[in-house]
Amino acid sequence: MNTPAIETQNLTRLFGNFTAVDSLNLRVAPGQFFGFLGPNGAGKSTTIKMLTGLLEPTSGAIQILGKNFNASALELKRQIGVVPEGMALQGRLNASEYLNFVGRMYGLDRETTHKRADELLEFMQLNSEPRKLITDYSHGMQKKLALAAAVIHGPKLLFLDEPFEGVDAIAAGMLKTLLQGMIQRGATIFLTSHVLEIVERLCSHVAIIHKGQLVANGSLDELRTGVAATLPGANQGERLTLEQIFLNIIGTGEQSTQELSWLA
Repeated sequence: MNTPAIETQNLTRLFGNFTAVDSLNLRVAPGQFFGFLGPNGAGKSTTIKMLTGLLEPTSGAIQILGKNFNASALELKRQIGVVPEGMALQGRLNASEYLNFVGRMYGLDRETTHKRADELLEFMQLNSEPRKLITDYSHGMQKKLALAAAVIHGPKLLFLDEPFEGVDAIAAGMLKTLLQGMIQRGATIFLTSHVLEIVERLCSHVAIIHKGQLVANGSLDELRTGVAATLPGANQGERLTLEQIFLNIIGTGEQSTQELSWLA
C-alpha cells in the first residue's frame, strides 16, 4: 500500500473552551486531488494551518509524506506548497522580486529560481507591468501570484485555501490547468473551497467537516451512493451533485421559511 501523503490521528485544536477541530482522523492517498469541505467556521482553515505547521495542534499526530510532521517539519516544508487564507504576500516587492525571494528561501539556486519565476509570471500573465508593486495588484492578481509562489519549488503536496475566491473566469481556467498538470505529474493537492462546482469538477475524493468533526470521507461516487441510499423515493439512476451531497450530509438541506419583512 502506498504511504499516505497526509495522515492524521485524533488531530485536535482548542481555542480556550472552544473545540475548532475535534479528533480528526484523515487519510489522503498520494496523487489525489482531495477536496476538504465544510460550512463557515467548521474548522477547515484551522486544519490546514495545523497540517502546514502554521498552528500547533492541541493534541493528536500528523504525518506528511510518510514522516512525523513535528520531527521533520523543516524537511517537509521544503516539499509542500501553501496558498493560505490570507496569502501573506510582500506588498512592497514586485512580482519578480517576490518569486525570486521565495524560490531562494526554498533552497533553489539562483539560476533555476530566476528561470522558474519568469516562466510562472508569463503563464500567470503577470509580466506586463514588471515594476508594479504587489500592493497595487488586484485581488485576483494576488491570488495568481500566491499560487505561483506556492509551486515554484515543485512541491509534492500542495495546500490551497480558497484559491479561486475573487478570481475571474479566465484566471480560474489557467489555475485549473496548472493544478491538473501537477496531478498528472504525481503531486497531491488538498483543496478547500466554498465553490462546490469547482470542487466537483477537480476533485476525485472529498471529506466534509462540520463543527470540527469529520462527517463524510470518500470518493465522489461513494458519497453519491451513500447519500442516495438515505433519500426516500430517490431515483437510483440520478447523479447527485456535490451541492446536494453536501447539504444532505450537514443537515441543512431544508430552506428557511423565514421571510424578511422589507423584501417579502
